[in-house]
Amino acid sequence: MKKVINTADAPAPIGPYNQAIVADKFIFVSGQIPLHPFTGELVTDDITIATNLVMENIGAILNEAKAHFNDIVKTTIFLTDLADFAEVNEVYGTYFTDKHPARETVQVSALPKGVSVEISVIAVKS
Repeated sequence: MKKVINTADAPAPIGPYNQAIVADKFIFVSGQIPLHPFTGELVTDDITIATNLVMENIGAILNEAKAHFNDIVKTTIFLTDLADFAEVNEVYGTYFTDKHPARETVQVSALPKGVSVEISVIAVKS
């Protein structure tokens, strides 16, 4: 069984996809960028603030799916500059209290809307 998850508390999709899909106990959250869900403003000038906004958007989607950060089992972080890794990692780490998920971080040449960070996650409902 597949269920679509969308919430007004996270940015609306900018293409033909949903914020998340629940399939059985798995929650697949689409890549989130630092786009403010209420104002539509992008954060592009401060990687720390941008990463925090991305994580807050992920949290809103997980909340709509009745899940939490500690339910995340896998993340993928996309950066346009790996020099931002330490700052992103510091912010990212504050969202987990126990049993950090598996993760990869990759540098890419570009991301949607010219942002510098995008993060997608897979969670398993407890």
